Amino acid sequence: MTLSLLLALASSIAYGSADFLGGVAARGAHVLRVVAIAAPASLAVEVLLWPAFGADFDSGAVAWGAASGVASAGSFALLYRTLAIGPMSVLSPVTAVVSAALPVGVGLIGGEQLGGTAVAGIALAFIAVIVISGGPDEGGRRPSRAALALAFGAGATIALQLVCLDQAPHDSGIAPLLVGRAVSSAIVLTAALALYGRLGRTRPSVPAAAGAGALDSLANLSFLLAVREGDLAVVAVITALYPAATVVLARAFLAERIGPVQIAGLGLAAVAVSLLAVG
Repeated sequence: MTLSLLLALASSIAYGSADFLGGVAARGAHVLRVVAIAAPASLAVEVLLWPAFGADFDSGAVAWGAASGVASAGSFALLYRTLAIGPMSVLSPVTAVVSAALPVGVGLIGGEQLGGTAVAGIALAFIAVIVISGGPDEGGRRPSRAALALAFGAGATIALQLVCLDQAPHDSGIAPLLVGRAVSSAIVLTAALALYGRLGRTRPSVPAAAGAGALDSLANLSFLLAVREGDLAVVAVITALYPAATVVLARAFLAERIGPVQIAGLGLAAVAVSLLAVG
């Protein structure tokens, strides 16, 4: 397996684990309280990584990094709110497939070549979204329309963030990540201060929120390194395997169960990602 694929898999595991912790932290607490902890924690991790990976703050790295930061601020809030509503085992895969669709399109427009197998994988991925979101989990919980809308919004903002990171100069080190996290932290902290009176009194779990931010940074780093080694279309869909980690953790710690409809949908999603990876 190539280095690019290994990095993409590492990114998917880190993203899925971060999503679980963020969703847990957001339960009972306003999502801005969670993001106000997660975003600065994420930035702190990237600052610690700076000496090891270097950073060249040229105009391209700053511009694309800032754009990724705006998208990241949106994805933090939308995703953690989505997973807080739940059920995680249904909504996380929906977000994942949506987040993979846009980067695949951008990669194809940019000249990346996908064979017939990969095209079949894209079509199967959209079918998987319909199947996964079409029924309740084993406990009888069906995702609401609002939760599904949030899941699609979260997927779209995640996709925009990944595309922006891919567009940043490949010789800029982790400058795009540093700029992006600085921008997203500024946005969420400003929003939290402006809306402080509406955030309620319930405080999120600080370890869970900070852990989510730290893991998100590691996921972004793995994705950035992976996309510099391979094609955006392939890396994006392998990264989209991240719901596997979220679902496993939700089953282990939240006793969530997956119904037969969702099992079928997850199976289709796994096949779709596999087809894209080999196609």
